[in-house]
Amino acid sequence: MLDLDGWAHMYSGKVRDLYVPQDSSVSPIGDVVLVVASDRISAYDHVMPTEIPDKGKILTQMSQWWFNQLRNVVPNHVVSYDVPAEVEGRAMICHQLHMYPVECVARGYLTGSALAEYRRDGAICGVALPPGLREGDKMPEPIFTPAAKAAVGEHDENITFDQMVKKLGYEISEQLRDLTIALYTTAAEIAATRGIIIADTKFEFGRRAEPTQAGIILGDEVLTPDSSRFWPAEEWEAGQATPSFDKQYLRDWLSSPASGWDKAGTASPPVLPDDVVAATRQRYLDAFERLTGHQPVL
Repeated sequence: MLDLDGWAHMYSGKVRDLYVPQDSSVSPIGDVVLVVASDRISAYDHVMPTEIPDKGKILTQMSQWWFNQLRNVVPNHVVSYDVPAEVEGRAMICHQLHMYPVECVARGYLTGSALAEYRRDGAICGVALPPGLREGDKMPEPIFTPAAKAAVGEHDENITFDQMVKKLGYEISEQLRDLTIALYTTAAEIAATRGIIIADTKFEFGRRAEPTQAGIILGDEVLTPDSSRFWPAEEWEAGQATPSFDKQYLRDWLSSPASGWDKAGTASPPVLPDDVVAATRQRYLDAFERLTGHQPVL
């Protein structure tokens, strides 16, 4: 937690810290929150004891780039990047939103937990898929697979669209589904021109606190290595795993005998070795530079 002049700490999540203005001289722009991206990293619903240097700056600046690319698809929560000097480059002032309690996941390729579910059920979150698909295969069309958000330290729960409707109602659920697919499709087309496949990603949406402000707003982060699987297009081959520009490298190490950690057990995650930290950081940098065409300000 930081001591930021004019801002009071409100909440800390797995990797982000939220602050609210203490007086109107800090931010006269209505109901806002300062979102600070730390260098913490999480995997398998655990926050690692070791940070990834500059990760928060990379993610914030990548989200900023994507918010600009996607602003014609849906409004986003960003108000300003004029933030305290201590958090410059890793923070943004945003509208406070009432967040919908569902993570909106779009999948274009079969991988990760979706692959295991498909092999078991022939479907993902109730969405039936053709038989015979292999790891890394491109799906006939992108699919929407929502997840109910859980508290910090607990597992998000994959749900069907019908279960989402019971939570939020049909109209909002349909709008969130359509926006998720529209955002994914637009982003995938942009990334493809830069030699990157977006295998899957998740979005979070909310609504403004003021009753006069209607409409759905895109919040949180967007299309970063924390929330997405990025694959180098030149290394993708249907039917097999593809190297990625995201924290899959960290997940793979945690799942390997080298980590000595049982992710299904009760023990805390291990301290990350220097080489794992460096390799994870480099993947985040590679994703940023390849997508945006420039280096982040670190």
